[in-house]
Amino acid sequence: MNFMTPGETPGADPLDLASIRGTLTRLEDTIIFLLIERASFAYNPRIYDPQGFADLGLDRSWINWLLRETETVHAKIRRYDSPDEHPFTARDQLPSAILPPLEYPPLLYDPTDINVNERIMDFYVGQIVPSITRVVTEKLGKVDDDGNYGSAATRDLDALQAMSRRIHYGMFVSESKFRSAPADFVPHILNPNPSALLALITKPEVEAALLRRLDKKARWYGAELGPEGDPVAEREPKVQPEEVVRLYEEYIIPLTKDVEVEYLLHRLDGLSQAEIDDLVQNGTASKALSKQPPVKAKTARQS
Repeated sequence: MNFMTPGETPGADPLDLASIRGTLTRLEDTIIFLLIERASFAYNPRIYDPQGFADLGLDRSWINWLLRETETVHAKIRRYDSPDEHPFTARDQLPSAILPPLEYPPLLYDPTDINVNERIMDFYVGQIVPSITRVVTEKLGKVDDDGNYGSAATRDLDALQAMSRRIHYGMFVSESKFRSAPADFVPHILNPNPSALLALITKPEVEAALLRRLDKKARWYGAELGPEGDPVAEREPKVQPEEVVRLYEEYIIPLTKDVEVEYLLHRLDGLSQAEIDDLVQNGTASKALSKQPPVKAKTARQS
C-alpha cells in the first residue's frame, strides 16, 4: 500500500477496516497465482537443505541465500522501512537504505518489531510446497527433483514475501479494531489475557466467507482454459483448490491472529496511567490514540 497518500480513494483512511480488507483480498489473488507458478516445478528439497549447496561455498540453504541476496538490494531502496514489509533476513545483516528516509504517517503503535517469518518459512517449506508440487513431480516421473533450482526458488521467494505481507498486515487489523473501541481491549492488555483478545478480534463469519471465496478463486484461477477462455473440465487444475483453502485455514489465518494478539499485548507500552485512563473514558476521542512509542532501532525480533 502507498502510505504516503490519503488512501486508495481520496480521503480514505489506511486504518479503515474496509480498506484493510481490500488490501488483504488483493493479496489473496497474488498468493494464489504465486502458488500456481511454484506448482509448475518439482519440490526440489535440495534448495531448502542448509548443506544442499555447500559445494558452491554457501553457508546456508539455497532459498535463504537467495532471500538474503535479494533483501540486501531491497533494503538499500528502503523496502523494509515501510510498515507493511518484514524481511526474512535479520535486520542487522541488511544494509541501510541509500535513499533518504520517508516520513510515514503514524499508523502502527509497534514497539515490539514483531516478525514471524521463521514460522512462515517452516510451514511453507514443510507443508505447502510438498503438497502443491506433488502433481508435477508425478508427471515428470522423477523423485521430487527436476533440477530447476533457480526457477523454483524465485517462485518461493515471491510467495514467501507475499504471505509475510499478508500475515503481518494483522497489525493493521489490530490497530483498526483497537482504535474503534479502546475500552474493550485495555483491561485484557493491562491484565494480559490473550484468549480474551483473540475473542475480540475473531469474526467467524468473515473467516467462513474468506474460505469460500478462496475456494472459488482457486478453482477459476487454477483451471486450464480452452481457446475461448472457458475452463476445460477434464483437465486437472494447476493447483488443487483445497490446498489453497488449507493454507489459509491451517496456517495463514492462525498465524495472522498470533500477530494481532501479540501486537495488542504491547499496544499500551509507553503510555502513562493518565493516558490509559483517557483511552478508557474517551474512546476514539482520546488524545492518547495519536501518541507514538519512543523511536528505537529495528531489531526484527522473531516471535
